[in-house]
Amino acid sequence: MTSEPVDLTVHASFLPLDDPDASLAFYRDVLGFEVRGDVGYEGMRFITVGPVGQPSTSIVLNPPGADPGITEDERRTIAEMMAKGTYAGVVLATKDVDGIFERVQASGAEVVQEPMDQPYGVRDCAFRDPAGNMIRIQHRA
Repeated sequence: MTSEPVDLTVHASFLPLDDPDASLAFYRDVLGFEVRGDVGYEGMRFITVGPVGQPSTSIVLNPPGADPGITEDERRTIAEMMAKGTYAGVVLATKDVDGIFERVQASGAEVVQEPMDQPYGVRDCAFRDPAGNMIRIQHRA
């Protein structure tokens, strides 16, 4: 093993969707992400979005059953976890947590936590996207 620094970045993260149009509207119209791809494949729809001005960071919204290696029981478990909002999530960062919270709340998204100062030193808020994914937004200095 080498001790040299490794040049790695996070390029894409995956979140499941169950209603492509609702997810597209949420990430594009509410969060202001740009759409980088919207691809249909074998009856499924994959949508790639990302923050404007950050072309190397994306979120791929994909059907949860797209992996051919999972069983029907696993697909049912995923669907159940999505319905409860416990399957997937992402943490975003902004300089204006309160402003973003107001924008997302006004969209009708399910609020999980209003902006608050956490005991571990972060100010953040949380809500669910249309598929139930947990979206946390932290303050970035």
